[in-house]
Amino acid sequence: MPASNQAPASNQAPASNQAPAGPEAVSARVAAPISFSEEDLGKVSFDANGLLPAIVQDASDRTVLMLAWMDAEALRRTLSSGRTWFWSRSRKEYWCKGETSGDRQWVREVRYDCDGDVVLVMVDQDGRGACHTGERSCFYRAFGDTAANGATGGCSA
Repeated sequence: MPASNQAPASNQAPASNQAPAGPEAVSARVAAPISFSEEDLGKVSFDANGLLPAIVQDASDRTVLMLAWMDAEALRRTLSSGRTWFWSRSRKEYWCKGETSGDRQWVREVRYDCDGDVVLVMVDQDGRGACHTGERSCFYRAFGDTAANGATGGCSA
């Protein structure tokens, strides 16, 4: 993936005594970089496009918040900064979750699966949530759930 000239976001938000109440709320969270080595990074494998799926989960209640894609640089940025960084397949650029919306993610732990082809990023989620639609989780819809899907009924013959 091409290198980006975009500098990583600040690792520390201004202090506050209140929990975040919305996307404009000031966060009291502090980024906590996670130590890693190049040997550690060698334990994960990237697909033919140099990408790795990253599942993001709330560290406190275990809600699955989103899935996005990381290349090696996005994974390094995530581990080094304590904030979630991803590679946008459509825009062909790196993005740090929450820099536009204010719905920031503060990394608490990063795990990789038994095959080394998926990472699980445990975060503290600020703001409204992780989904660009305004929902807390990108997984707010379910098969068979007509209310959540906006469906009006079954097939007509």
